[in-house]
Amino acid sequence: MRLSIPLEQINGFFFGFKRGRYFPTRRFPPLTSEEQAITDRFHRLYYRRLFSKATAPSEVSWLGHRVLKCPMDMITYQEIITETQPDLIIECGTKFGGSAFFLATICQLVGNGRIVTIDINAPDDPPKHNLITYLTGSSTDAAIVEQVKNMIRPDMRVMVILDSDHRAAHVRRELELYAPLVSSGCYLIVEDGNVNGHPVFPEHGPGPQEAIKDFLATDDRFELDAQRERHLLTLNPGGFLRRKGEAASA
Repeated sequence: MRLSIPLEQINGFFFGFKRGRYFPTRRFPPLTSEEQAITDRFHRLYYRRLFSKATAPSEVSWLGHRVLKCPMDMITYQEIITETQPDLIIECGTKFGGSAFFLATICQLVGNGRIVTIDINAPDDPPKHNLITYLTGSSTDAAIVEQVKNMIRPDMRVMVILDSDHRAAHVRRELELYAPLVSSGCYLIVEDGNVNGHPVFPEHGPGPQEAIKDFLATDDRFELDAQRERHLLTLNPGGFLRRKGEAASA
C-alpha cells in the first residue's frame, strides 16, 4: 500500500524544515605521503569501477536520477549549502540534470536557494523541479553569461559550480567569467580536478587542476578550502574555492 501525499504538503513540510546548528569545525592536518598513496589507490579503483565509460557513465543516483558526482562530494555540497545559504547556485554543465536536481532538493530542505544550470546540449527528459532553470548554450557564450547576470539581484548570495568542458583553457575562461559573480563567503567549486593524473585519467591533458593553479596565482579574491576534502575521496581535489570575506552563515 502506497501513501500518497499532495505535492504542496510535501513542499510545505520541506520549506518548514528546521536547520540544525552543528557545522564541522575540526581542522585536519594534511595527509602523510603514505596516507595520500592509499587514498589515491582507492580513488583510482573507485573511478574505474563507477565512472569508467567502459562500464557506465555513472553508477550514482539521487532519488532515482543519475548523478555524476561522488557521494562524498554530495555530502560536502549539502554542508556548504546549509552553512552558506546561497540564494542562487549557477551550475555550468548539466548532462543528465541529476546534479541540478540534487542541489535543488537540498535548497528545498534548507528553505533557501534556486539553481540555474547551463549546458551546450539540452538534456533528454531532465528532472523537473520548480527551483531549477535550464539554459541551453555554451557557458562561455556572452549571451548566456548576460542571461545569468540578469538573474542576480544585488542582495543575492551566489555560488558557482564549474562542471562542463574540463579542458584547461575552457575552465580558465569560465573562471574569468563566473568568479566575479560569487559572493563573499560563498564557494566557487571547480569539478573533476582529479583528471590528468590527479590521480586518474592521465591521458586527459591539462584540465581543471591546471586552470585552478593559474587562476589562484593571478586572483587573490579566493582561497582553497582544503578542509572540504576531509572525507578523503573527492573528484574535485583543489577545487573547493571560497571567496574571501564574511564568514559562512551560522
